[in-house]
Amino acid sequence: MFDSSTFTIIHTVLSVVALLLGLVSIGGLLSGKSLSAIDLPYLATSVATSVTGFGFPFLKFLPSHGVGILSLIALTIAVYARTVGKLEGGWRWKYAVSTTVSVYFLVFVGVAQSFTKVELLHAAAPTLAEGPFVATQAGVLLLFVLLGVGAVRMAPRGLGLARTA
Repeated sequence: MFDSSTFTIIHTVLSVVALLLGLVSIGGLLSGKSLSAIDLPYLATSVATSVTGFGFPFLKFLPSHGVGILSLIALTIAVYARTVGKLEGGWRWKYAVSTTVSVYFLVFVGVAQSFTKVELLHAAAPTLAEGPFVATQAGVLLLFVLLGVGAVRMAPRGLGLARTA
């Protein structure tokens, strides 16, 4: 249907849009607001980028496939919590955690892609096992753990009761 370069562009655009929307969505969680205008497009583009990630040719199971599967699990929980659970009761914190985790996976992949594509970063960690890459990913993980804790504490109490923006 698409040639590989067109498919890569579509996947990359979906990834960047999902990442930006996801960061705004986490910002909404941290401020205690339900951002329907952002949350639902975030979930849609994030699911799309995770699904399209499986459309690239491969001969064996890769770490990127594992991240894609984990992301789709987190997104399934987030979609259910947001649409069916309406952020009521336990679905509030499940949504906050699963959304934060799914955005973390986008950033994790973005960092890995940066270290493979940006020459300066690639020179510092050509196999993605060197200190600069590991330290960067550890810092990203710590940041998202802190964001996740804040998101759980501040997430809106339900779509019917939450302030919306």
